[in-house]
Parts: sequence; structure tokens; C-alpha cells
Amino acid sequence: MRFHQVKELVDWAAGYHRRLAEQFAALAGGGDVDERVRMALDYLAERERKQQNDLTGYLDDGSDHSKVLEAWFDDPADFPHPPVLERLPGCIDCDTVQSVLSTALTAHRTLQDLYAHRAELAGSSDEKAFFEALSAGHEAEVRRIARDMQRLEDY
Repeated sequence: MRFHQVKELVDWAAGYHRRLAEQFAALAGGGDVDERVRMALDYLAERERKQQNDLTGYLDDGSDHSKVLEAWFDDPADFPHPPVLERLPGCIDCDTVQSVLSTALTAHRTLQDLYAHRAELAGSSDEKAFFEALSAGHEAEVRRIARDMQRLEDY
């Protein structure tokens, strides 16, 4: 289906974060994972759950964004599988903290690209501002994750 509401994309993105959190948590619970890698995976699972909760909050709280969330858009890429998401690795490499970080950054930059793409194609200034804010939030999250993971690596 080509036509979707913004709230469908937000719901899908929240589910995406949930799936990443579950994947990071499952990997952290694996028996043969280095302790620093386990800490990194636990941290990332927590960050993904926070991102999921933030997005779900837009849908649940009757926020000021309800008008934007109800807006329709046409996506010929057959959302929820836009081409930018195909860049995400098929499996998570968890041999080192740096490989875990690389996967996490790819996941966040991919969503950031999706939000920036939706901002470019926005049908209204409110929709554009909404997606620009989501994109900026992911940019800040990428910086936070990179900083915190570097601290873990230096620890």
C-alpha cells in the first residue's frame, strides 16, 4: 500500500527500536560474550527501549502532534520497507565494542535518513518540522551513543 499516515511510520519506527532492543538484549545474554561487549549491548538495549518509549509517547499521549500524526503521505517505496533500510546489516556483529557501536550507529543513521527524507517530502510545515525534529533527535542520539561507547572502550 502506497498511502500511509504519519502515525503508521511512527508506530513502525517504535517497533523497529523494540526489535533492536530485543536483539541487543538477547546478544548480551549470550554465554560467550566479552564483558565490555555485554555492557555495550545492555546499554544499547536500554537506549533502544528509551527511543521506543519516546516514539510511543507521541501516539499515546494525545500530544500536540495529533494533526501531523493523522496526515497522509504517498510513499512509492512501499513503506515500511524504504530502500534506506536495506543498508542495515543482516546480523549484528558483537565481537568487539567497536563492531557493536558500528551496527548501532548504522541503525540510527538509517532512521535519521528516513526522517530527513520524510521531512523533504512533507506536505505541510508542521509535518516538516515534526520529521526534522525526529531527525535531529536521532543525530543527538548518535552523538550520545558514540560518546558513551567510547567511554566504555576507554574504561
